[in-house]
Amino acid sequence: MNIQHKSRLLWSVILIAWIFDLLFWKKAPGISFLIMVILTLVGGLLLSLGEGIRPAKNSWFLLIPVLFFSAMTVFREEPFTMFINYLLTVAAMALLAVTYTGGKWWNYSFSDYVSNFFKLFLSAISKTLMLFVGKEKKEIGEETNEAAPKMKGTTSWSIIRGLLLALPIVLVLAALLASADPIFNQNFEAVLKLFKIEKLGEYLFRAFYILILGYFLAGTYLHAYTSSKDDHLIGLEKPWLPPFLGWIESIIILLGIDLLFGFFVGIQFKYFFGGQTNIHIDGFTFAEYARKGFSELVIVAVISLLIMQVLNSIGKRQMGKQSTIFTTLSVGLVALVCVILVSAFQRLQLYEGAYGFSRLRTYTHVFMIWIGVLLAIIVVLEVLKKSRMFALAVVLAVFGFGISLNIMNVDGFIAQQNIGRAVSGSDLDVAYLVSLSNDAIPVLSNQYQNQALPENVRDLTGAALACKSRIETDFQSSQFTHDYPWPSYLWSRSNAVAIMNSLKPKIDSYSIQEDSQQLLFIKVGGTMVYCQGSNMEGID
Repeated sequence: MNIQHKSRLLWSVILIAWIFDLLFWKKAPGISFLIMVILTLVGGLLLSLGEGIRPAKNSWFLLIPVLFFSAMTVFREEPFTMFINYLLTVAAMALLAVTYTGGKWWNYSFSDYVSNFFKLFLSAISKTLMLFVGKEKKEIGEETNEAAPKMKGTTSWSIIRGLLLALPIVLVLAALLASADPIFNQNFEAVLKLFKIEKLGEYLFRAFYILILGYFLAGTYLHAYTSSKDDHLIGLEKPWLPPFLGWIESIIILLGIDLLFGFFVGIQFKYFFGGQTNIHIDGFTFAEYARKGFSELVIVAVISLLIMQVLNSIGKRQMGKQSTIFTTLSVGLVALVCVILVSAFQRLQLYEGAYGFSRLRTYTHVFMIWIGVLLAIIVVLEVLKKSRMFALAVVLAVFGFGISLNIMNVDGFIAQQNIGRAVSGSDLDVAYLVSLSNDAIPVLSNQYQNQALPENVRDLTGAALACKSRIETDFQSSQFTHDYPWPSYLWSRSNAVAIMNSLKPKIDSYSIQEDSQQLLFIKVGGTMVYCQGSNMEGID
């Protein structure tokens, strides 16, 4: 580990950690997350260039998902989409750290991902300590010139240790002097008021976690600079686990799964064309068929694909006839899994058509589409004998799933679909519309101003906007508003507030009342429409 500018690294990570504290302490996340991501990336890049370490060309591509998902945390507010954005941003940044100077992430196997992320975790814990206590491994010929750099590198730690040791001593002596001299006591108390010493416990805690955060960040940077060359990828030159399962055993397992799935598909086939009529003949109600076994079908599909990949890794087979038979059965398995997913997808659509769209149903909808895309890629990789790229295909499918959620705007999509169902004569769950995030407000606004919409549906949409406006007004006057300064800025919320303010003269015509249980409701066409209390969420 040959880092020349140790003090620069130390003070840089402490500065970044301190800015993190300023942006997030007792503040809701917002644009602050994007700022921290950019600051961490820029800081890490400048430090590496200062050490003469340049990132690999392929590593630059990882900035695309990092910047996209971190930026979308400002433009989306739907909870699961936000969670995915945070998760994939951190995951992509971790992948950038483990492949910073090597750039071979595109050729990683699952074993490489697990191994390298574990090494990154260990580096975050140990590398900073190894660097600054002088126990790092020394290069050959480095010993003779070590004295001067070592003195320079330890100066920063000496300053920090000195301050930590001096602070309690000075405070104790100052307290004794204040007790001995009332004039000194008055002046000393005035000084303490400037520093708000009553918050000393909070300041010490914040200083502690700033140091801890800086410590782990330094370890992550050091791993990226010194341990990310990707010299030896697992299983690239020779398999990390030599195939040990016989070809006949592998074929029997695949053939057994193919026959089972073929039998299932044969039974399901008439449902693809018979629809609800066949379901009633077999004794199942519409709702029971739509719900029954949906999650099990998806789990079966995922497990079968994992089994196929395991057999592909541990099964023995020779090139030629054996390889052709294995590939044929594998492609057949994927084709049957596709049919099973079509069955599951059909059940989901039946359920959505009968009961409307919810968040969970929408997530599942998008997830199944990307499972289908992954299946198509697996077939291509199996035919081309590129099974190692399965891990890359999974990573890209996960990124694609996250991108899809952001682009489609989950809550806006739900509002659009459920209002469309209401136009066709279905009930519109206003309370569920109100429960959606501010991402749904632009859609609700457009639909409310759509003169072609039936009057009763427009009134229900207007009632939803009136409820959302009342909730926003209550929030503005609540004690939690101070948790939303400028670092908590979200474009989605700001845009929603602007839209509701522009519609305020219209939506104020909807009179919001409270019932005996203090629940908000609006009378629309003589019917009480509540602003909360929907039971629509969930597959079952």
